[in-house]
Amino acid sequence: MIINGTHAAVPPTGTGTGTGTGGTNGTGGTGSTPATTGTTLGGTDFLTLMLAQLKNQDPTSPVDSNTFLSQLAQLSEVQGITSLNTSFSSLSSSLSSSQALQASSLLGHQALVNSSTATVTAGATVTGAVNVPQTTSQVVLNISDSSGVLVSQVNLGAQPAGLTSFSWNGKTGTGAQAPAGTYTLSAQYAGATNGGTAATTLVNGTVESVSMGAGSTGLTLNVAGIGSVPFSSVQQISN
Repeated sequence: MIINGTHAAVPPTGTGTGTGTGGTNGTGGTGSTPATTGTTLGGTDFLTLMLAQLKNQDPTSPVDSNTFLSQLAQLSEVQGITSLNTSFSSLSSSLSSSQALQASSLLGHQALVNSSTATVTAGATVTGAVNVPQTTSQVVLNISDSSGVLVSQVNLGAQPAGLTSFSWNGKTGTGAQAPAGTYTLSAQYAGATNGGTAATTLVNGTVESVSMGAGSTGLTLNVAGIGSVPFSSVQQISN
């Protein structure tokens, strides 16, 4: 359209106002995402979905039988794993209860455990063992006080490889009674190539209580004069 020699813009003939559902004020302007919830599907739900899939399949292109069998195999595998987990949980609870019952019979018994210290009371005898790794011509147990001063020595003589028992009457090298307290134990054996090699010491203690821990902690014994000891570290149980 030309007016006075100039071109005038021709407005569109439509009557729309721009307020449709796609506008900034429409319902499609700011969509929201539905909140997701943690839903677990069980075996029944899986079969329901599978049957719905078969019911609504295209007759001209049915579901492949191999795919159908594969889905059934997956369902069976998942159910088998779930059942196995349930069985193992029940077995674990049963074993824990049985272990706790058996552990109660250890109260009052002597437990031989790894320890480099021994607690001495008036008139008491300390018993334990030295773990000798090889046959040797001599094993010596040294007992020192809290200041590191050598109090007594126990010569165990020639010993084969394995646990060698010892007993200390709580007296010093001069024959006097050692004061009550905690003493350090160390042992040496005559090695094949040197004069003395350190050996592990173990001490007997009375089992005062038993506790059942969670997870990997397992059974723990509270041994007099030593403290809490994992049951797996106990070398010997005696009356």
